[in-house]
Amino acid sequence: MNVGIIDADLIFDDRRHITFPNLACMKLSGYHKERGDSVNLLLSYDNISHFDQVYISKVFTDTQIPQGNTFLKNPLEQPNVKYGGTGFFFDKAQPLPYEIEHHMPDYHLYDRFIQAKEKEGMKSEKMRFFRNFSIGFATRGCFRKCKFCVNKKYDRPEKNSRISEFLNPKYENITLLDDNILAYARWEEVFDELADIGKPFQFNQGMDIRSLKPEKAKALSESKYWKDYNFAFDDIADKETIEKNLRLWKKSSDRKKTTKFYVLCGYDRNDKYDLAFWKKDLQETFERLEFLMKNKCLPFLMRYEKCYDSYYSPVYRQLAQWTNHPPLFLKQSFKERLESPKNKKARSVYERVAREIPELKKYFDMKWDTVTS
Repeated sequence: MNVGIIDADLIFDDRRHITFPNLACMKLSGYHKERGDSVNLLLSYDNISHFDQVYISKVFTDTQIPQGNTFLKNPLEQPNVKYGGTGFFFDKAQPLPYEIEHHMPDYHLYDRFIQAKEKEGMKSEKMRFFRNFSIGFATRGCFRKCKFCVNKKYDRPEKNSRISEFLNPKYENITLLDDNILAYARWEEVFDELADIGKPFQFNQGMDIRSLKPEKAKALSESKYWKDYNFAFDDIADKETIEKNLRLWKKSSDRKKTTKFYVLCGYDRNDKYDLAFWKKDLQETFERLEFLMKNKCLPFLMRYEKCYDSYYSPVYRQLAQWTNHPPLFLKQSFKERLESPKNKKARSVYERVAREIPELKKYFDMKWDTVTS
């Protein structure tokens, strides 16, 4: 059988999505190669009719797939095409068959693509997850069912597989895609297996610090964790709980490592997205940034897709460029960022926000050295 595999996110924007491979694509490839099938990673939707079977997978909902025209048929409607992934909305997407879900990923699926990118000058460090990380789920699911999350089909975290199932012994590190490991009832089993394997690991998703307990904090801080710890701060309403558990975490954490928080912004839980919401959201985002700065934690702004079309889109863009680049965030205030001679377009943003949302002005001067001292 001649099989084609399409990572739709990669085709849509390889600059944005080149940093991480599609796990479903790798499992499909591994399964078919073991059966003796010919497998190709396709980098366009052209000629998909030439393959016996084509799989299309996407992770991000904003990734677009050609809808077809006079000369090209809609890829998703072709008889030899199957598609899935969270990008098609998790509750509607069909899960992989058991024998594929639990198959060793093909860690060589992207080899030719990566080699081509390296020849173009792409730095190897940017592609580390393609080159040196075993990837998989020890658990799946979360009990919170947040409205903005595409994964709502589980009532609680459940065991998915042993790490040995997707472990590449040649790779130095492990990255786990678990939705909410700290809420898993038998979390100790996962940490015990990781300890037995002995390789540095990380949880790729922002961990749920609201579910942190002393014994979990101790196990996490004493583990062979790879680089920085990442948690999530999605809602200002959780500030009190996060503050309490952050104090707990600070008592146990490795001080040599940085604690980071993914900060969701631009999501309206009332689905109005009016001007009043955007002003409120910006205030609450700055409040969370100030809180993290005071607690010596680095933020990483996660802009919900509505941000890109909002009235204050330029503000969110400037804010992300500031927070998501630690060298800037650690040295400049937001005001200094906007007033930089190298950032002329940002000056109008500052003037506009200061005029329309004067409540934000008190946050514009906050600076890491001053706030944390």
